[in-house]
Amino acid sequence: MRFGYARVSTQEQDTALQIGALEAAGCERVFQEKASGGRWDRPELHRLFDHLRKGDVLVVWKLDRLSRSLKDLLLILEKLKGAGADFQSLTEAIDTATPAGRMMMQIVGSFAEFERAMLRERTRTGLEAARQEGRVGGRRPKLSPQQQKEVIDLVQSGRKTGADAARLFRVHPSTVARLLAKTAQVVND
Repeated sequence: MRFGYARVSTQEQDTALQIGALEAAGCERVFQEKASGGRWDRPELHRLFDHLRKGDVLVVWKLDRLSRSLKDLLLILEKLKGAGADFQSLTEAIDTATPAGRMMMQIVGSFAEFERAMLRERTRTGLEAARQEGRVGGRRPKLSPQQQKEVIDLVQSGRKTGADAARLFRVHPSTVARLLAKTAQVVND
């Protein structure tokens, strides 16, 4: 039996393109999920493994839909081999039923891991350059510095509780709690 596996990383993305290609490739059943390829806790992938029998084939639209790291990819291929099943990637034209397909799988997996490591390195370098230029990433604070002082004063003087201050400034109570914790840490240091 041919089983398809379709995966997207975010809730906004859609698996329709992958599913269409998998069905056109003869997959009788397609397992789909929305989860990061870097995570191992993917329930649909594990359900698919439970269904695999000797002679079955796991088919994916593209290699990175199955795994983002060579290590995980090799673990998955080992599980498939243990079940007596084969693997096929439609985009990369890889089929582990053949010796050439197994070799190609390892080469492509190595390049995918290299590309991911280079992306991480470029991102890290870019963030460091931005820090050196004085730019700070992340979300803008919900409260201005003046509002932060007012919240701290109101809560520390006992005129308002943290929850009351949060309602007054229209922020979540955890925002006030983090601000107070940060202030207490600065005082203690």
